[in-house]
Amino acid sequence: MDVEILSWPEQRSRRSALREARLPRLLLVDPSVAPPVCSDPLEDWAQRSASGAEIDARRTALQLLAEGSLEEMPAAPVPELDDDNIVRVGSAWVSVSPLEARLVATMLERPGAVVSRERLSEAGWPGTAADRNSLDVHIMRLRKRLAEIGVVVRTVRSRGYAIQP
Repeated sequence: MDVEILSWPEQRSRRSALREARLPRLLLVDPSVAPPVCSDPLEDWAQRSASGAEIDARRTALQLLAEGSLEEMPAAPVPELDDDNIVRVGSAWVSVSPLEARLVATMLERPGAVVSRERLSEAGWPGTAADRNSLDVHIMRLRKRLAEIGVVVRTVRSRGYAIQP
């Protein structure tokens, strides 16, 4: 079963038709708009500027899901944070600072879910107000460290961040 690739938000009506027909679709999101909420497992999205490899991986996952083959694939391990500020995925690990550990712990409460900037600021700097730049700098550093072990911190424009294996 082929996955249809749509431009978002231009092809909004086509998205609805494919959803009703229970067909898989990948939305390429214009960077100037907020991404849609994808509550249907046969739907995913990526920024139009995403690499070809990322788009192919998302398309393949949707295709396998639509064909009923995805459950045969092992689930990606969820990152874990230990008491020594070590983030582990399988046998790979990386150390993070205490502040970064608080940010990771907050995102790992619900892996894959969007965590607001406000919630992360509260976790990283309890009892104080961190400026926007401080959070951005620490997320950037965290992103680099976690990439070493295959963990991605995604930015969800105007909403926050999400951690994904």
